[in-house]
Amino acid sequence: MDIFIQQILNGLVLGSMYALIALGYTMVYGVLNLINFAHGDVLMIGAMVGLWILQFVDAAMPGLPGPVKLLIAIAGAIPVCVLVNVIIERVAYRRLRNAPRLAPLITAIGVSILLQTFAMMIWGRNPLPFPQVMPSEPFEIFGALLSSTQVMLLALAVISMAGLVFLVEKTRMGRAMRATAENPRVAGLMGVDANRVVMFTFAVGAALAAVAGVMWGANYASAQFAMGFTPGIKAFSAAVLGGIGNIYGAMAGGILLGLIESLGAGYIGELTGDFLGSQYQDIFAFIVLIIVLTLRPSGIMGERVADRA
Repeated sequence: MDIFIQQILNGLVLGSMYALIALGYTMVYGVLNLINFAHGDVLMIGAMVGLWILQFVDAAMPGLPGPVKLLIAIAGAIPVCVLVNVIIERVAYRRLRNAPRLAPLITAIGVSILLQTFAMMIWGRNPLPFPQVMPSEPFEIFGALLSSTQVMLLALAVISMAGLVFLVEKTRMGRAMRATAENPRVAGLMGVDANRVVMFTFAVGAALAAVAGVMWGANYASAQFAMGFTPGIKAFSAAVLGGIGNIYGAMAGGILLGLIESLGAGYIGELTGDFLGSQYQDIFAFIVLIIVLTLRPSGIMGERVADRA
């Protein structure tokens, strides 16, 4: 039972990060019908910038509490990620909105490679260690252990996702986003500025990726130029699993994916008595994705975005 609870908690931590990243994919797809494969690399930019800020704050103000240092790093990484994502939308995607779908897909892959190359030139090829600013004493929950970093990650993920739901469901900009996703032409006739809505959507997705990037680096204690590829692909899988275009589906898909990976890796490792579980961790998510898409191509929660005329 202790192993089960531990793996459930590990899965919730991992799934929360997947969900934050998946929301960026699903919002952009809902508004533009575009898969932004550079989104994982925006997470990487957030982690790298957050690392810089965290190192500076840790050296300049060592007496600050660890959670405050991480929040400062996140607050500094968010505007950088927003700027990068807005530039990507303006330069790489805006002129391709009416192009065949293959064109923006290839462009997104090119942007991803470009961001990784720039990051490698700035930060180097080797992994960089994250300062351990959080208290080392773990929290015990029913015999299972969670680090203080993981507790903070879960809290930030819940706050971020609740804030996004409020933004989309209760604010004027949220209504504009839903209207643009439903039918951009009709929304334009009703006075909605589609360019402004799309830019705002990219900005919100980048902010969530920045939170996930800094906390990913803090949780795994390292960051490097190619770190965004695997989380990006898995988060995209989570968005598809939950029903891409549906923010609730992205959250559910991310959490489910994290739980599947954690439980699969934990129990295989326990049965084999070695590290086979962690070595084969990545396959569980994609096996389940294939099964779900075979039985329900629209994902678990379907797609609420209407077909466009």
